[in-house]
Amino acid sequence: MPLFMTIHRAPGLSREEFQQNAPDVLESKHARMLHVWVNMYEGFIVTLYDGENAEAVESEFERIGFPFEEIHEMQLDVSREQLEKMVASGGGGGAAAGH
Repeated sequence: MPLFMTIHRAPGLSREEFQQNAPDVLESKHARMLHVWVNMYEGFIVTLYDGENAEAVESEFERIGFPFEEIHEMQLDVSREQLEKMVASGGGGGAAAGH
């Protein structure tokens, strides 16, 4: 399935509120959350989802009542190790296109 990176801002979000929302997030009816990065001090949240399309990810956020600012489809997923191999081989191979 395609991968989608999303950006959210939730100033004042506490760890307790984040934890309270976790069961709804894990339910994953329209798209599935794979990873989340949170800066609790700034209320800045980045998530990685997989879903059929951006509309499915948006539907998931509407379902859980969580506002978002941006949704972007990712076409390339490259680890540090893969990037090092790509550089060592002169730019070819090693990268996983899509997911």
